[in-house]
Amino acid sequence: MAEVTLTTRRIAHLDMDAFYASVELLRYPELKGLPVVIGGRAVHQPTLGTDGVREFAKLRNYAGRGVVTTSTYEARALGVFSAMGMMKAAKLAPEAILLPADFQAYRHYSRLFKAAVADIAPIIEDRGIDEIYIDLTDHTELTIPLAQQIKHAVTTATGLSCSIGIAPNKLLAKICSELDKPNGMTVLHMSDVETRIWPMPVKKINGIGPKASEKLAKLGIVTIGELAAAQPSLLAEYFGLNYAVWLHHVAHGTDERPVVTSSEPKSISRETTFERDLHVKHDKAALTEIFTNLCKRVASDLERKAYVGKTVGIKLRFDDFHTLTRDVTLVIPTDNAAEIRRVAGECLKRVPLDKRIRLLGVRVGSLSKKNTHDDEPSAPQAELLLS
Repeated sequence: MAEVTLTTRRIAHLDMDAFYASVELLRYPELKGLPVVIGGRAVHQPTLGTDGVREFAKLRNYAGRGVVTTSTYEARALGVFSAMGMMKAAKLAPEAILLPADFQAYRHYSRLFKAAVADIAPIIEDRGIDEIYIDLTDHTELTIPLAQQIKHAVTTATGLSCSIGIAPNKLLAKICSELDKPNGMTVLHMSDVETRIWPMPVKKINGIGPKASEKLAKLGIVTIGELAAAQPSLLAEYFGLNYAVWLHHVAHGTDERPVVTSSEPKSISRETTFERDLHVKHDKAALTEIFTNLCKRVASDLERKAYVGKTVGIKLRFDDFHTLTRDVTLVIPTDNAAEIRRVAGECLKRVPLDKRIRLLGVRVGSLSKKNTHDDEPSAPQAELLLS
């Protein structure tokens, strides 16, 4: 790979490779190279056979309406991806190994890899349990050796691999980190956008989901280059002015967002865009599990960062791209997953669920440090102030 000199910002996006699954392979190295699916409950824990060899559950024996948390690359090659229904996954990969999720272990390895990166490049934006942005602009080292140093530090600290994309901004860095997975490294300059980015499908841009891609395809816009060439007025007609302006900018590789390192976030949220729009009744079990998992992940983020919050909210985007939010303010702040799930459920009851859902999110705001509430009584959270 030839060295590329970036004359503007140098922003890296580091993404751990199949993170949850890779952590499980550290624990069960005999599964390396096999299709492994993470999901379900602890009843799928491996057992020790009479011959002393570990025995694992197979996906074909799964019964229920849960969803896949993640999968190894071997399972992905069979069509099994995160947020897919477990029963559908069982039809695609019946011989895949089934393991339950262990979020405590994943948080442990998350802390390890972020600390390893921070020792080299401390300007980091935490984007979740398995990914970060890194501002490398002020580092004097050449781009590729610096990226190799970071990758080596992550592997040394965790035994896991990661992929890195380095570009002049966060938008392009995010795309780059996906290009050579697993264990990839990609460096991009603005002059490469036309040749390397424009031929890609529009769905490669973070923020353009399946529904938007389908809508663009109906306009004859399939690639990022075609999106860049589209008339802004046409985009505004079909997507609204704000989203149209954003589409135009990102298609040209424009993104001025800084790497945010603030230790005092206003809110902590988790959201997911579904592979297909989900029906409130027909997909109730899958939606319920996804909703609960989002609440657990927000609670985990709060706990990890030692915050509690008083405002619990939800975000819904429907199949017609209409987005709405609802929130509730508590008397006593919380970081408890069950409490967040209960209050988020209260928010959900205030929404007319008469359309299919394409995005679901959970947010906790009005944050404060947890230790500032140590002396407060643990009163019931029954009193809610609707906002």
